[in-house]
Amino acid sequence: MRKIQELEAKPDFTLAVIFDNGVKKIVDCKPYLKFPVFQVLKDGLNFNAVRNCGYYIEWSPYEIDLSADTLWADGRQV
Repeated sequence: MRKIQELEAKPDFTLAVIFDNGVKKIVDCKPYLKFPVFQVLKDGLNFNAVRNCGYYIEWSPYEIDLSADTLWADGRQV
């Protein structure tokens, strides 16, 4: 299981993620925004409130989360 070391939300609705193995990936979250559960994140302030929980990220209090494995699979290595 992957673990997130560092996380940064970007203004273009991407996430810069550094994993515990040192790999950095950029995850484009725009495709998620078409799903109803993610609609609240279209507000940039809400998107930027993402929190690193190690094995997952979350947007609280919206009860939205994504696993580190999902971010790994969807991310583009940089």
